Amino acid sequence: MNGRITKLWRSMPLRLALLLVLLFSVVSLLSLYASYQVTRNSFEEAIRADLRQDLAGFRAAPNSGAVAALVRAESREADPNRLIISYIAPNGRIYGNGAISRDDEGFHIVSLNPDQAEFDGAYLSLTDALYGGLLTIARSRAEILALRDLFVNILLISLLPTVLIALSGGLILARRSKRHVEVVGAALDEMTTGNLAARVDIGPRWSDDLRQIGGKLNQMARAQEASVDALRQVSSDIAHDLKTPIQRVAVHLDDLDRSLTEGTPAAAMVDKAQAEIDGIASTFQSLLQLAQVEGGSAKGRFAPVDLSALCRTIVEVFEPTATEAGQTLELNAPDGPVTVPGDRTLLGQMLSNLIENALRHTPPGSDVTVTLGTEMGRNVLKVADTGPGIPVSERKKVLQRLYRLDRSRHTPGNGLGLSLVDAVAALHGASLRLDDNAPGLCVTVTFP
Repeated sequence: MNGRITKLWRSMPLRLALLLVLLFSVVSLLSLYASYQVTRNSFEEAIRADLRQDLAGFRAAPNSGAVAALVRAESREADPNRLIISYIAPNGRIYGNGAISRDDEGFHIVSLNPDQAEFDGAYLSLTDALYGGLLTIARSRAEILALRDLFVNILLISLLPTVLIALSGGLILARRSKRHVEVVGAALDEMTTGNLAARVDIGPRWSDDLRQIGGKLNQMARAQEASVDALRQVSSDIAHDLKTPIQRVAVHLDDLDRSLTEGTPAAAMVDKAQAEIDGIASTFQSLLQLAQVEGGSAKGRFAPVDLSALCRTIVEVFEPTATEAGQTLELNAPDGPVTVPGDRTLLGQMLSNLIENALRHTPPGSDVTVTLGTEMGRNVLKVADTGPGIPVSERKKVLQRLYRLDRSRHTPGNGLGLSLVDAVAALHGASLRLDDNAPGLCVTVTFP
């Protein structure tokens, strides 16, 4: 789960979406802050203008007594939570609904109403000496504070949902793009492991850039597949054309061997040449058989084949060879018939190659087990051994033509056995899988 989240986080669409959301958020926050500052300054300037206008009205009074009377009248009508008027007369008497006091914590507005000791909140004030007294007018900043709350609400109601929606959209696009990239990656994995028939399945919702990449990959795969097919055809043609000359050479060597005295150096050289010719002929014969299987002509001969009986027959054929080599060959198969449609000869060749490979590449004392059963409603044939096995990195390669492991260079064979097994399985619509038998190798053929 963490790996999937990490891959999604590292995807380019999600990062681009996050970058755009971040840019949008920064611009929106700056715009919102600038709007708040402008509006706040406008409100403060309006309050200060009102204070100056109020102060100008009191300046029109002719004397301190008139100012005190005017302050008393205005303060009775004023809401102290919005407007504070205070006049300290020349005789020290305070008129109005509040007075300004100062202590260690700063300025405070003290209520002249005995029921209320002090006013809470913030005020903007203007003070002026008038007729030997001191006039102070303060207006509440509650509207400015409410303005801040208003902008915070705008931020929460508009910006945050927009960011969340944008992030959700970016996540959806990233997941969709990730699936498209995975399709391309899976096709590339198939191509690099030798399956040149793999193609990128381009969907209708793909973006133009991914569609172009997928089209180019499919074009490259078709070109490589055509090249490989041409190379296979050339190898098959060469094998077919050289089959007759090689057989003639074998006949001539056989005639020469009869004319030589047995046990002489010349006879020994002829025997070695015959052995090499037999190996060459076997390789060419395997190439021709592989070409025929891949051509699919054998499908016309398909008929019901009892795999259980076929396995018993093939195992009985190889049991003496296994016993002579100090190996054990066992069969686990149901007593009743296990029928699949196919070519009996090719299926027998496939099983023979698997058993022969297992016996050839395992040391004395090894166990080779042929198992025939059913898994999830499908017939499954397994050939497992307790030998050295095949490294995971080599399991795809051993299915290629003429490929041999380094440790198998000095053992008999031509590197076509598993290629033929793979071709026969594909001809019958079966899947071939090479797994670790811990120790050894387990080859599984699952029929449709």
